[in-house]
Amino acid sequence: MKNLIVAVLAVQITFCLCQKYTSRYDNLNLDQILSNKRVLDNYVKCVLDEGPCTAEGRELKVHIPEAIQTNCVKCTESQKNFVRRGAKHLIKNNPKQWMRIARKYDPQGQYAKQFNQFLGN
Repeated sequence: MKNLIVAVLAVQITFCLCQKYTSRYDNLNLDQILSNKRVLDNYVKCVLDEGPCTAEGRELKVHIPEAIQTNCVKCTESQKNFVRRGAKHLIKNNPKQWMRIARKYDPQGQYAKQFNQFLGN
């Protein structure tokens, strides 16, 4: 009986780790977001709880903590690209905003090294 419980738990954990986030927003035009300061600022305010969120922003905000902790293991390839490009853009062009986001979602900095590796930095 004990072995059966362990096996069921292992299958459930594996399923939870492999299940991807919804691909509903995979076709967002990231270039359009990154090139428009007003739109980008609205997304930043959303994830920092300083402004209203679009449906896409709410979805992003919900998954940020887990994505940082797991290097986006549940992200689709499109989402991984979105996260990498978006984060690199903020790091390069608006490092203060990036630091605020990093402090909010990883206050002790315990995931910073592995997340930077995920970003390719």
